[in-house]
Amino acid sequence: MGRPGLACALLLAACCCCCRRAAGVPGEAEPPTPELVEVEVGGTALLKCGPSHSPGNFSHMDWFSVHKEKPTLIFRVRKGQGQSEPGEYQHRLSLQDRGTTLALTHITPHDERIFLCQGKRPLSQEHRIQLRVYKAPEEPTILVNPLGISVNSKEPVEVATCVGRNGYPIPQVIWYKNGHSLKEEKNRVHIQSSQIVESSGLYTLESVLKAQLAKEDKDAQFYCELNYRLPSGNHMKESQEVTVQVFYPAEKVWLEVEPAGMLKEGDRVEIRCLADGNPPPHFTISKQNLSTKEIEEMTPEDTGTLVLESAQKEHSGLYQCQGLDLETMASLLSDQQELLVNYVSDIWVSPAAPESQEGGSLTLACEAESNQAVEFQWLREKTGQVLEKGPVLQLHNLKREAGGGYRCVATVPSVPGLNRTRLVHVAIFGSPWMTLKERKMWVSENAVLNLSCEASGHPRPTISWSVEGTAQEQDQDPLSVLSVLSVLVTPELLETGAVCLASNSLGRNSTTIFLELDSSRSTGPRVSTASPSVRANSTSTEKKLPEPESKGVAIVAVTVCVLVLAVLGAVLYFFYKKGKLPCGRSGKQEMERNTSI
Repeated sequence: MGRPGLACALLLAACCCCCRRAAGVPGEAEPPTPELVEVEVGGTALLKCGPSHSPGNFSHMDWFSVHKEKPTLIFRVRKGQGQSEPGEYQHRLSLQDRGTTLALTHITPHDERIFLCQGKRPLSQEHRIQLRVYKAPEEPTILVNPLGISVNSKEPVEVATCVGRNGYPIPQVIWYKNGHSLKEEKNRVHIQSSQIVESSGLYTLESVLKAQLAKEDKDAQFYCELNYRLPSGNHMKESQEVTVQVFYPAEKVWLEVEPAGMLKEGDRVEIRCLADGNPPPHFTISKQNLSTKEIEEMTPEDTGTLVLESAQKEHSGLYQCQGLDLETMASLLSDQQELLVNYVSDIWVSPAAPESQEGGSLTLACEAESNQAVEFQWLREKTGQVLEKGPVLQLHNLKREAGGGYRCVATVPSVPGLNRTRLVHVAIFGSPWMTLKERKMWVSENAVLNLSCEASGHPRPTISWSVEGTAQEQDQDPLSVLSVLSVLVTPELLETGAVCLASNSLGRNSTTIFLELDSSRSTGPRVSTASPSVRANSTSTEKKLPEPESKGVAIVAVTVCVLVLAVLGAVLYFFYKKGKLPCGRSGKQEMERNTSI
């Protein structure tokens, strides 16, 4: 065979060998598995052309990226110098480790592919590298179904949606209920997942959990878990736990009363209708009168609560709640519960307007109704002193001072805070009794003065004044009156004073107010008040202020004393000069010595 024939035979054998390799003929050598390089998004991939112990010459080689089995030249190495080819990798490639390593920076998901290097001398070499790219997803978010789920649903209903953003590759999602993973279950649990490829090449995963729920799931905690891989290993992230609102019909209705325990009139009472359904049924409340057996329908608030702001005895009765489920139209009744409002009626006192002559006697009787045992006691109004424990108060040998207020108190010991009181005024017949008989006060001329006068008696007295002015009366109690007179201090008023006259059908009495001008005070117009400071009967008098006449007498007495002393001194001096006043020897010698000098 000649040379051309030999060449053709060799070429044919080579072609057949290539065809068998391409077709995967059994027994022929397969291409070596690519070297795996893993890197996170944003990192740098170090691509080595063969194992570190490879003896190849790296001064002359080409690098390719293989996408869809099509190699594209991206980098050339000539004599140890690298040069990027125009394209997507032009500005991200560089040589490291004396040309044995190609560094690819700013890794993105689009870089996940096979990279191939080929050496030219001394022998043709080829090495494949599989680049795997990873990116941890963001914290998963979970959105619960805002409409809730009915237990009457015949098929699985959306419970919640789990979203994991910007991960690579697509993470795996697992759903949990109360810490237990959920699996697909026909007609019970269905998990539907989808993903979106962002422009960055990252994935956003959305997973919807659908399930049929029961009443027991009303407090169930749901959450999702994302499982993903990084070069460092396997990882996971969990969402927050959520609770979905579960709707289920009520099976029981009951009634509660607040406050618990003994109730009394005036208490704020709440009658609550409750049920174990969600949403609660529509409530109505009925009350049966314990005496007449009549039934009264009541409409509570939307919350099923009936509020008695101030409970009265009429609110007592048997109460019952009725709940109507608006979805199933089923009606449920609670047990009847008695509401007892304890009470004490208004107090009656007889006689209603007690009165007596001085020295006489009175019997005061107190009555009240209650559904509980009542205790009575009588108190003196102005002192609070307990006079009698019981409904009847006996008063004997009455004096004027016995007139005034007496209070009957009716108490229910078995119900704390339940009591009633009634005040009655005892009147003792008599002429007016003045608080003060007379009063003196210092005033300034032209001042406006308020004069007060108080009197009591039965019948109630009337008050008049001896001077002109503006008078106002105030009732202190049913038997007493206070009169206040506003007057201008004039010379005539200073001279006459003012008389307050109280009178009734049994007599009259008066209080005299004396006014004295105080020269040490300012004469400008001002307002002064003369009011009683202590109570006294008609014969008592207030301690008098010093009178001007007593001041004059004292001045005269002092003047006379001074004159007498002056005359006495003159007489003694006269006798002394005449030598008729006896003196001691030493004194006389001293006087003679002074005379000779």
